Amino acid sequence: MPFDKLGLLPELLSAVKSRGYEKSTPIQEKTIPSILAGHDVLGNAQTGTGKTAAFTLPMLQLLNRNKTQNKSVRALVLVPTRELAAQVKECVREYGQNLDFKALCVFGGVPINPQLKALKQGIDILVATPGRLIDHLERKTVDLSRVEILILDEADRMLDMGFINDINKIIAFLPAKRQNLLFSATHGKEVKKFIGEQLNNPDIIKVAGEKAAADQVKQVIHFVEKNRKRDLLAHLISSGDWKQVLVFTRTKHAANKLARQLENVNITASAIHANKSQNARTKALADFKAGEVRVLVATDIAARGIDISNLPHVVNFELPNSPKDYVHRIGRTGRAGVDGVALSLVSKEEKELLDKVEKFLKWNIMREIVSSYPRLGPPQAYAPQKSGGGQNKRFSNKRNKKRGSAAKR
Repeated sequence: MPFDKLGLLPELLSAVKSRGYEKSTPIQEKTIPSILAGHDVLGNAQTGTGKTAAFTLPMLQLLNRNKTQNKSVRALVLVPTRELAAQVKECVREYGQNLDFKALCVFGGVPINPQLKALKQGIDILVATPGRLIDHLERKTVDLSRVEILILDEADRMLDMGFINDINKIIAFLPAKRQNLLFSATHGKEVKKFIGEQLNNPDIIKVAGEKAAADQVKQVIHFVEKNRKRDLLAHLISSGDWKQVLVFTRTKHAANKLARQLENVNITASAIHANKSQNARTKALADFKAGEVRVLVATDIAARGIDISNLPHVVNFELPNSPKDYVHRIGRTGRAGVDGVALSLVSKEEKELLDKVEKFLKWNIMREIVSSYPRLGPPQAYAPQKSGGGQNKRFSNKRNKKRGSAAKR
């Protein structure tokens, strides 16, 4: 449905048009009218379906409809990670460019003084991670007593990460009368319990079944020995001349190790995880988006909120412990109608995890065999092949020696 049929303000429609969007996605089409009508909403949809705009646009319109001179926070958006907080704040800035609102993003890992200064000057919209917001509440540097709209984005992830106590503590500072919007990719027991406790007769809007993976994603399994995963990954990236790959590991240590190993064979890579400083995480993501780094190796928590247009490849270097995390991971590609590929490198030790994923999806993921690939060797062995050869193409050491050095990427 065209955005101009959803009852949005001209200022918002102009901002939407400036971003190149003409038609709303299904989650936007169904939730925006409900939110504008003042209802509590539970929105269930997979990642990459436009959930952020689905709550940002009507939130801005509602705040504009009831303008006030007080400079207390009027809308609070809670998110699980720093990256998602920054993404939501940027979305608010872009869609609200023609309206007079002040927004602030607060999260840990960065100096608190600039946040204190901005809060003192007064803001309308606050985007925050639970931990840093509680820090401000304890310092009494933020007033949530006039919040009109509470939004929980990626609520399932926040609850899975153990933020329930923090969220309840924050809610205690909010007025009882408010509009509640909860967006989630999955709808587990914790989410259902929270809905019953906090939402008031919500409109429940489901765009895709929670067990459905993104329709635009081609999913493939490569069976491989555990100690040869790095060899196969380097081969796939180089032989396919992949320019942008998001790779998932289960641990921070594994992310660091894999990034170093790829760098050692002339495949530019960065790791992103919770132990990295915020500046390091921001730079790694910016370099990846700009194409200066081909591979971003991430843990599940750090990857939440990573929104990269037209990301072609996602690789599960290690399968996650939860099938829901598998769905979240592969949802980083195949977004907004663009095809993507999600590859999983599965060792015999992970067979049980794969069985759980396929049981959750209710279908078997396609298997593909890569018959031969070299072990990690000198950097030139993994230079991109101009021919764009297939996955089974064997590299020739003699041929690479003639080249001398790796081809420029």
